[in-house]
Parts: sequence; structure tokens; C-alpha cells
Amino acid sequence: MARVNISLDAELVVEVMVLAGVGSPQDAVEAVVRDYIARGHRTEARVQLQDEPRRDPDSVPQPPQG
Repeated sequence: MARVNISLDAELVVEVMVLAGVGSPQDAVEAVVRDYIARGHRTEARVQLQDEPRRDPDSVPQPPQG
């Protein structure tokens, strides 16, 4: 797996470490990135479900009344 080295503000990393309850900066950043990706996947799944027509397999379309 390829690795990327980046510089981050130490205060940001420490805050993430505290919020995530992890002990290393590497783990903190990985937790944030993994959470971001998981949220994106959940959002995609929700949008896909909303885009699909809602169908009830037992329902039969009613003829127009009027």
C-alpha cells in the first residue's frame, strides 16, 4: 500500500486524538479519513434508495376514478 506524508496543524491532530480516543497521530488521522469515507458510502446508499421507485409487491395500481 502506498503511503502519503503530509503536514498538519498539531492542535488539530491533538483534538482529533482526544475526540477519537486514540493514542497516536497516525491512528487519529486514519480514523477521520475512514469515517469520512464511510459517511460518503452511507450517503450514496441513502440517495440510491430514494432514487428507486417505492414499490409494494402486494399492491396493484388502482384505476383512475373520476
